[in-house]
Amino acid sequence: MKYVTIQEMNKKVTNITIESGVAENIYWIEVLRGLWVTNRHFWTNIWWHTFRLAGIKTKKRVSATYQYPEERRPIHHRWRGRHRLTVKQNGDMRCTACMMCETVCPCDCIHITPGESPDPDVEKFPEQFYIDTLRCCFCGLCAEACPVDAIRMDVIETELAGYTRDIIYTREFLLGMDKDRPWEEWKVKREREGVS
Repeated sequence: MKYVTIQEMNKKVTNITIESGVAENIYWIEVLRGLWVTNRHFWTNIWWHTFRLAGIKTKKRVSATYQYPEERRPIHHRWRGRHRLTVKQNGDMRCTACMMCETVCPCDCIHITPGESPDPDVEKFPEQFYIDTLRCCFCGLCAEACPVDAIRMDVIETELAGYTRDIIYTREFLLGMDKDRPWEEWKVKREREGVS
C-alpha cells in the first residue's frame, strides 16, 4: 500500500493505492462463495418447508418470508399505529386544545376547533378534533409534542388503510366511543350493490 501526498496551494490531498491479492484478482472464488451461501439457504429452506407441509411443526423459523394470511408479522413494541385520545381518571378528555399537535404536524392532517370547557378547572377543550389519515405520514410528532399526553399512537391495528378517500377519524372514534368506521360503511354499501 503506497501513500502519495500532494501539497499545493495549502491543500493536502492523499491518494491511497491498494494492491489486491490473488483471491481478489481471481473473482471466481468470491462468485463461488456467494453461490454456496445462496444454495445453502435455498436447500435448507426447501427442507424446512417440506417438513411444514408434511405437518411436522418445527420451532425453527423457516425463512425470512412470512406466509401472510396464516402467519402475521410480529409488531414491534415501538410501532406507531392508529391514533387514540386518552381520558383522565374521571372520564374527561385529557386534551386541552393547546394546538401543539396541529402546529407540529408536517402533513397538516390534524384539525382542532377549540371551545370553552364547562369545567371551571379546565380553560378550553376541543369541540371538534379530527385526523385525516390519508394525509398522515404516521411520524409520531403529534404524540411527542402533546404536553398532557392526550394523543397516543399505540393502537395495534395493522389494517389502517381502506377503500375510500375520506378516512377521517373523529373525536368520538379516537376516544373509543364510536366504533363506526367510514371505510367499513363504504365496503358494506358496495357489497350490497354487488360491486366488487
